[in-house]
Amino acid sequence: MTKVLLFFCFLGLIQANCSKSNSESDVLNRTSTGSQLEGDAHHLRKSENPENNFEGESLSSSPEENTYPPPSGELEGDNIQVGAQRLDQYLPLLEGKRLALVVNQTSMVDETHLVDTLLALDQEIVYLFAPEHGFRDMASAGEIINDSRDPQTGLPIISLYGAKKEPAPEDLEGIDLIIFDIQDVGVRFYTYISTLHYVMRAAARADVPVLVLDRPNPNRHVVDGPVMEADYTSFVGIHAGVPVLHGMTVGEYALMTNGQGWLGDGLKADLKVITCAYYNRRKVYDLPIPPSPNLPNQRSIYLYPSLCFFEGTAASIGRGTDFQFQVIGHPDWPSDRSEITFTPEPNAGSKYPKLEGELCYGRDYTRLSPADIRNGAFSRLNIEPLIDWAEQLGPDNFFSRIPHFDRLAGSNKLRKQILAGVSASRIYASWEDGVVNFLLTRQKYLLYE
Repeated sequence: MTKVLLFFCFLGLIQANCSKSNSESDVLNRTSTGSQLEGDAHHLRKSENPENNFEGESLSSSPEENTYPPPSGELEGDNIQVGAQRLDQYLPLLEGKRLALVVNQTSMVDETHLVDTLLALDQEIVYLFAPEHGFRDMASAGEIINDSRDPQTGLPIISLYGAKKEPAPEDLEGIDLIIFDIQDVGVRFYTYISTLHYVMRAAARADVPVLVLDRPNPNRHVVDGPVMEADYTSFVGIHAGVPVLHGMTVGEYALMTNGQGWLGDGLKADLKVITCAYYNRRKVYDLPIPPSPNLPNQRSIYLYPSLCFFEGTAASIGRGTDFQFQVIGHPDWPSDRSEITFTPEPNAGSKYPKLEGELCYGRDYTRLSPADIRNGAFSRLNIEPLIDWAEQLGPDNFFSRIPHFDRLAGSNKLRKQILAGVSASRIYASWEDGVVNFLLTRQKYLLYE
């Protein structure tokens, strides 16, 4: 059914595009190809781009500078220019403006942090806003971040992961422009896109423009997983209708947040995106800096969408070890089925790890290379480990943090399906209609092929 729907949507979009005048052009000056479900060859081509009227200026330069026609197959991403590197595109927009930056340790321009880069160019930075895990130094997951000052520059840091998630009106007084530059991983429950939502909402209320410096999605084109239901929205899933893997860059996601009215109260941010150059979804992009303390490498980033569900269970995914989100373990896992043993202990990434001090037996995914994962069972959302562990540990014992599990899943359906013994194939099929609806919604916000 999904493929039939995608096929007819594709035909309809082609017909709509052919009926448009050749003189009609969009604000972004490019035509993009939408992402596809992993394993399907269907592409949804967008017919128009959302409004993007930041001071009436063009989003970026000519399409030739922003698209890179690749040969078939996977390409390494070492020639990609992230938005922050394209200073010639956005420095003119900063002239004479008082800036607030939403940044963390990933906000680099080559070897120099964006904050230091802009200060060296005599730009006026008033505030820094810090998301979960902080600004330059990475705090452990869930750790409250307090307001402080950057010891290197003396700039005040306002935490958006402590007493408040959204900039207060007084935080934006006298601010002319907010710059958002944080590396995301393309997963609904990764909290940086929730911070982006709150920043955009506060900016819209205060009539302060927002400039997003885009970065690639390391999980690339994959769109998969159960979609968020409105009754289960939270900071780990802020928008209803979004699947676990959304397949978008943070810039594209910002455009969709704005265009779909997700900010609420009729708000719409004055938004501009500086795109990545020479980037497309077929390219492999290994993150040069860990995006958070418990995603230490590319393997963990690829496994994170599937293994994060274990956060709502009795099992450990390696917090308190050196291989977070690369193992699954529990003391009651049968030793004769065990591929690894580990004992979680407090460390920089996790002050209070689950099963602290207990010897865990379980599954070892550290032997998988990133290429193995891209071409294997974890190339899409993989729920078979959840089913296996629920059967082995017993569902009543396994689902130890039910509210959190349901928030990650976006509803109580996945948990109930596993409890009822529904097969993985039927569970995958149950969310396909929601994924198709999301693909149709997001197609006009895509910036890259």
